[in-house]
Amino acid sequence: MKFIYSIALILFVSPLFAQIPTGYYNTAAGLTKAPLKAALNNIIKGHTGFPYTSSSTDVWDILSVIDEDPNNSSNIIMIYTGRSEPKVNKASGSASSNQNYWNREHVWAQSHGGFGTSTGAGTDVHHLKPSDVSVNSARGNLDFDNGGSPHSEATGCNFDSNSWEPRDEVKGDVARMIFYMATRYEGAGSEPDLEVNDLTSNSSTPLHGKLSTLVQWHYQDTVDAFEKNRNNLIYYNYQGNRNPYIDHPEYASFIFDSNYVANTVDPEPTHHVTDFKALKSATIDWTDATGAVLPTGYLVVLSELGFNQIQSPVDGVTATNYMNTKVVPYGTQTATFGLLKPGTNYFFKVFSYTGSGATTNYKTIGSIPSIMVTTTN
Repeated sequence: MKFIYSIALILFVSPLFAQIPTGYYNTAAGLTKAPLKAALNNIIKGHTGFPYTSSSTDVWDILSVIDEDPNNSSNIIMIYTGRSEPKVNKASGSASSNQNYWNREHVWAQSHGGFGTSTGAGTDVHHLKPSDVSVNSARGNLDFDNGGSPHSEATGCNFDSNSWEPRDEVKGDVARMIFYMATRYEGAGSEPDLEVNDLTSNSSTPLHGKLSTLVQWHYQDTVDAFEKNRNNLIYYNYQGNRNPYIDHPEYASFIFDSNYVANTVDPEPTHHVTDFKALKSATIDWTDATGAVLPTGYLVVLSELGFNQIQSPVDGVTATNYMNTKVVPYGTQTATFGLLKPGTNYFFKVFSYTGSGATTNYKTIGSIPSIMVTTTN
């Protein structure tokens, strides 16, 4: 049975989330490719390091906090199985051989660069995750790629002789960790020079693949609340640096996507729409954007989880209609979303854009028009 719910209009001003510090990425603005990667390295290098194992705060302690199960504060979530495991079940000391306990997975395999577990790349928690002991052993130092046979315990993962495919829910997480490592570690001083390539079987070289697959995973599994919270905890409580590909997913396109061509997108629209409001039956209404560069159209995005769950679209990627997005041409000043749940808060943002296909350019600078509405019971 289909229901149509009227909308009670509630204007909502988005709060300041403990998230990206103001000005953190200023020196990266407007850059792409190698200059952007160099700027990001300068921003995130020199972080505070912690020991791998110690009586003071170490990697065990940090993972117990940043990978805590949101539904059970006594547990952590393991990366490849997705299983919630008690924090106390650490595979250390006399329990180190327990195959169903958790240990510390280097997503960028430590042998790909030979950094081991030394403070620095070996203890950088931006790429360390809790993992089931036996699954961690099965992954070993394999590169990442699609294909292979299902793992008997981590049933969402596949592997073969030269690659490992994680479960769908963390494919983007893995990609963004690999991109972070290739950006953070550029061979300064005694640090390794890590790079991503489009190969598997990289073995002990300071290379990790497979780049084209990782880019695909980055688009397929977008940044979620767990990833954002983890990034914030690492920045504010521990290392003092951030994973830029979580904060700005478009940076991965600018640096690692070979199909992205810099400076080919159309000019960004001059202004956002005005008079953005919600009407009955979840119809969102606005006044067309004005200015020297008029939009080709608008991408309206809905989320039930909050404004911070609505990611900025990526330039060069065509706006598409899905259950939570509507694409409307310039001059059409409404978008309708149906089949909403009663008594529920919904969050909307509208992005103006120019161009189409590879030339698409979204207006993401400035205050994005946002509104929260609540359906009636």
